[in-house]
Amino acid sequence: MKHTSILGFRNFFIPKRIAVIPKSSRTGAFLCGNPRGMGCQGLSSTSNLSVPSIAQPEETTAKGKTAEILSANTNPDTFERMTVQELKTKLRSMGVPTKGSKRDLICALKKFFAEVDDSQEVVEDEKSTQVNQVQDEKSSKRKAKSLSVEDRAEDMITFSVDKGIKRRTKQTPADINITVKTSGHTQAKVASTTSKVKSKNPTCIASEIVSEDIETCNKVDISEHQAEPWTILAHKKPQKEWIPYNPRTMRPPALGSDVKHVKLMSWNVNGLRALLKLETFSALQLAQREDFDVLCLQETKLQEKDVEAIKQVLLEGYDNSFWTCSVSKLGYSGTAIISRIPPLSVRYGLGISDHDSEGRLVTTEFDSFYLISGYVPNSGDGLRRLSYRITEWDPSLSNYVKELEKSKPVILTGDLNCAHEEIDIFNPAGNKRSAGFTIEERKSFEENFLNKGFVDTFRKHHPNVVGYTYWGFRHGGRKTNKGWRLDYFLVSDSIADNVHDSFILPDVKGSDHCPIGLVLKL
Repeated sequence: MKHTSILGFRNFFIPKRIAVIPKSSRTGAFLCGNPRGMGCQGLSSTSNLSVPSIAQPEETTAKGKTAEILSANTNPDTFERMTVQELKTKLRSMGVPTKGSKRDLICALKKFFAEVDDSQEVVEDEKSTQVNQVQDEKSSKRKAKSLSVEDRAEDMITFSVDKGIKRRTKQTPADINITVKTSGHTQAKVASTTSKVKSKNPTCIASEIVSEDIETCNKVDISEHQAEPWTILAHKKPQKEWIPYNPRTMRPPALGSDVKHVKLMSWNVNGLRALLKLETFSALQLAQREDFDVLCLQETKLQEKDVEAIKQVLLEGYDNSFWTCSVSKLGYSGTAIISRIPPLSVRYGLGISDHDSEGRLVTTEFDSFYLISGYVPNSGDGLRRLSYRITEWDPSLSNYVKELEKSKPVILTGDLNCAHEEIDIFNPAGNKRSAGFTIEERKSFEENFLNKGFVDTFRKHHPNVVGYTYWGFRHGGRKTNKGWRLDYFLVSDSIADNVHDSFILPDVKGSDHCPIGLVLKL
């Protein structure tokens, strides 16, 4: 039987249906360390801006008007002898409004003929140049095929529509300046079109084309944000230098095989058994694309009786797994480390009975560092465990990691249940008394870890980047990227400069947290 991999586990069925993600928004490339930029290409096409579709209606109109002018008696005395009905009929045939008295109608007729006399020469010039424009277009199209998308998006054209157009079309706002990206050969055609903006039909057509292109671009932008909401800078109080985290563009190239390194990942799975039952695309990708060496889990919610069954479905190669479960409250908390690198030693808990009944800590020792998978206690509703958290747990964990550090560097990862700074939470002002963002917790985080020589690797590599790792299910915050950064890789200062990448995988679903990762050069 053929096995598939989910989070380092074998799965004995292959989903028949896997959601197809549009090519432009697939995450495969960047998950493999090969980020590719993705831009709005909705305006790179110039098929809607061809001259024949604009010029032909105008040319037909001009021909009709010219023929009528040549056959008409343009003597003003003739207008005076015409009846009101004859004047209205004549004006209607030329597309001129017929409201007002006889004097108004005569004035309108005289004005029309005066304008036509002035523009007749221009119309003839436009007709003579039209053939050359069409020929140029055919030649330009052949040349344009060799242009890249980036080259074709360099030039900018501005369509200006005056107030008079608004009165005729009743659709285009007054004094509109619309900018669209076009290729060089299209620019010449658009320029010739805008020179005719005062004639009714071409103006309407040009306005429709611009509106259509604008709508296309908006659809691309909207769909892109819907597929990747983390690319939106979502924050109640953003600073001008802040930008959203985008793993496609912010992850460095993968290290080559000639550079010795280790790839670590961590994920609060919010119930491992429930996650393993999912048929989701993202969970499968994590194991297949990231190719991690070690995976740390938090909030597995396993009981001790479940562990052996889970071990039996571990993917081949990940033969080393270490689990600790809550014994004081079944189906609660729980942490684990799954590794294809055999550790030198393993420890469970802090070695303090008051803290070790909830399965919150697993430590593995490797050749050049200690790795700790930790799930720090949440202060809870009403902050009922806040005092325990900041006066007992945090100081005890700090003392533990500092003791380990005496022999080799330490990497502490997991759900540390603290958004350290305002940049780490969508709504800082509204959560000052919420568990995970109280002043007391943030101060404790600084005093017990950061001020004692541990480095927040993500913030070190991305000082002004808004990246979240947790979005509550209750309010659907993930769809709008209204989240918190609660998950960390903290490392001893002595190895901080060896960190090649500290990243977040916001596209991976299946939990209210997303995975985080660390690439460390050894």
